[in-house]
Amino acid sequence: MPSGNSLPPQIQPWLLCIHNIPPKPPYLRAKVARRLAALGAVAVKNSVYALPDLETQRDGLVWLSKEIEQGGGKAFVCKASFDGIEGGGYSDAHIRQLFVDAREADYRNLAAEYQPMLDSLASPGTDEEIEKRVREWSGQLRVRYEEILAIDFFGASGRGAIETMLSTAGAWLASHEQQGVAEQAPFDPEVYRNRVWVTRPGVHVDRIASAWLIKRFIDPAASFRFATGDEGDHGVRFDMVDGEFSHEGALCTFEVLLQRFGLGADSALTILGQIVHDIDLDEDAPARPESAGILALLNGVCLGTDVDEDRISAGSSMLDTLYEHFKRSTQRQL
Repeated sequence: MPSGNSLPPQIQPWLLCIHNIPPKPPYLRAKVARRLAALGAVAVKNSVYALPDLETQRDGLVWLSKEIEQGGGKAFVCKASFDGIEGGGYSDAHIRQLFVDAREADYRNLAAEYQPMLDSLASPGTDEEIEKRVREWSGQLRVRYEEILAIDFFGASGRGAIETMLSTAGAWLASHEQQGVAEQAPFDPEVYRNRVWVTRPGVHVDRIASAWLIKRFIDPAASFRFATGDEGDHGVRFDMVDGEFSHEGALCTFEVLLQRFGLGADSALTILGQIVHDIDLDEDAPARPESAGILALLNGVCLGTDVDEDRISAGSSMLDTLYEHFKRSTQRQL
């Protein structure tokens, strides 16, 4: 399987960043090192770093060189090729291997860090406590893995160990989630077409996201009504006490809808489900790094209007954009 940012074997030329950083200010050297690592650069010689010629890496190096200059140092970015003519070992294959070795080390270190957590799946504790811990660390592992995958330009094989760990944790979570939700075949969306969907007034994260999911993937002709108690009897109730679709076990309403209608195979929807879960149930220990920012956006939507229909409309536009983003980003990793 190709990596998230893999390149064809014939990549030419490379980018080089060559810099000279003064001893003061002291933070500048550490900052440059962090930025180069985030871009995926490898050291060819002292103060000479290489990257494949990709737009993101090119832009990153150009901006970094400007910051070095502003900090009193010297830096420039250029294109180069490595043909090994002088026998110094700097062939194209050698430079590629530097990247593979660097990413193998990243994957190996990440696997070693999270292996004890994987080994603890059978540790004592209540089901709810264990499930929360597994959801938290597996979400963090996935984020860390995706960060490495984004700079794994030549498909280091070490990623397989991380994918196995994520798959194991995911299967464990799925089996425990199903203990809280009765096993059943996915619901047929046709049965739920052209319906009135009822939820509580004052919609916020889970209800806005659930309404978007219903309208886009389950019932395109859905209309929404906002009611409390017995007023909600005439319609399909969601995120309400005794509603047809509401929190079950450790799942928020959005996740229940994904599971009930068999939408979990859509990786972009799964990511959105993790974010809604973070915001609705695990705000203090989010699994996804985007959760806090998306909460801020949804809070802004809700502060802008008290009209529930308008909140759903504005929130749905935002979720449409997020869905397309996660859909494209997950496709690039396949």
